[in-house]
Amino acid sequence: MDRLTEMEAFATVVDLGGFTDAARKLGISKSAVSKHVASLETRLGARLLNRTTRRVSPTEIGLAYYDRAQRVLNDAGEADAMVSSMQAAPSGLLRISVATDFGVNHVSPVLGDFLLRYPEITVNMVLNNRYVELISEGFDLAIRVGEMDDSSLRARKLTETTRRLVAAPAYLEQFGRPQRIDDLNEHKLLHFTNQSNGNVWKLTAPSGEKRQVRATGWLTVNDGQSLLNAAVAGLGIAYLPSFLYHEKLTEGAIVDAMPELPQECQGIYAVYPPGRYVQPKVRAMIDFLAEVFRDKGPDNW
Repeated sequence: MDRLTEMEAFATVVDLGGFTDAARKLGISKSAVSKHVASLETRLGARLLNRTTRRVSPTEIGLAYYDRAQRVLNDAGEADAMVSSMQAAPSGLLRISVATDFGVNHVSPVLGDFLLRYPEITVNMVLNNRYVELISEGFDLAIRVGEMDDSSLRARKLTETTRRLVAAPAYLEQFGRPQRIDDLNEHKLLHFTNQSNGNVWKLTAPSGEKRQVRATGWLTVNDGQSLLNAAVAGLGIAYLPSFLYHEKLTEGAIVDAMPELPQECQGIYAVYPPGRYVQPKVRAMIDFLAEVFRDKGPDNW
């Protein structure tokens, strides 16, 4: 006989305390349940149940076996559910957390294509610049730029971006181009709010030395697009990702303020909760974004 069938019959008898109720739940005859349990005991060479005219209870060995059998049955159930889920069409509510600048400039414009491709999915996209707690806050997926701090989550790299110090040509004509990293302390800096380490830029000197610039910014906001607008207006120097400044750099509205500095490369990731399988709606979004950004990168945003 099938081992899982025997386990299920035995576990159901223990759960319900008798063969009659177990047979009713399993949808088979009482004699069939009895045969499954008897076959299991014969195969194991042990008595698993104490039987009396009034009740059925597990023996000491039976109770230990029951605990293990429950795990096996649960795993089997999850495996069946996984296969059914993965074959099902992606559907349901998909909650996404996306870094504001990346979301506005590069996710929002393609959401229409995604929804047309997957009409059974509804999307709730939340734009913010903090690391949300995916599980406790009820998010299915997050798009994050930069280092992955939470190793317990699963992540798939979608593309890369680089960061540069950028400023308007008019600003550099008026205040001069910084020649060394230390010169930045004498310039008007446009900072992105970062609550964890303040107004800090992590830069790499031409020598390869890692440096940090901590200075009071002339403008500090929590939105990269606002910093880009300020840089284009000639208000100072901003440290921005390529996915944000690329168009204005190509137009000549801004230039690289310190082109001799090595560019800092950052990954852009789809991050999702750990688990044995990925829900179809989550996998659909990740695969879609990977397709959209396949030819994107630091040099061609």
